[in-house]
Amino acid sequence: MPRATETPSVFTLPNIVSTSRVALAIGFVAYEGVPIRLALIGIASLTDVLDGWLARRTRMVSRFGALLDPVADRFFVFAVVLAFLLGRELSAWQAIAIMFRDVMSIVGFFVARRVRWLRPIAFKARLMGKLVTGLQFLTFFAVLLAPGIVSPLVWLVGVLGLIATIDYTLMLWRERERAPQIT
Repeated sequence: MPRATETPSVFTLPNIVSTSRVALAIGFVAYEGVPIRLALIGIASLTDVLDGWLARRTRMVSRFGALLDPVADRFFVFAVVLAFLLGRELSAWQAIAIMFRDVMSIVGFFVARRVRWLRPIAFKARLMGKLVTGLQFLTFFAVLLAPGIVSPLVWLVGVLGLIATIDYTLMLWRERERAPQIT
């Protein structure tokens, strides 16, 4: 397949698919029925796979899309965790464990923007991050279908979230480039 090129428009099908997770998140918070929530989690997980596949397949890859996808993921995860926390389906420690990697990603983004000597680099999804996202969705299904396995899944998400945070940090650290020092 030919190499993807930068797409100038933000209104691409992959970006629309990514953005749909925001609407799905709002729907999740608005509706409390298990069948509807299961469907929303399922659709959101499909859009998470579909947006990247579409971007590569149609060569509609963009910097905006590369940023939009994880933002939409974080928004959906935050909304679901908040709904489960408020509904007492998750405890505070479970919510923190599930959200750890997401919070650290946001902190890392703002640190990278504020530290002048860090060279901007292209962000690329990594296997550990994808595993954490997949396990988060699996945990959401478990909250609704199999509450007995939620705690082990939350522990796994938390541990893999820590590993993913370290992995991303090391990758960014290796890619850094200090600005020339003025003497």
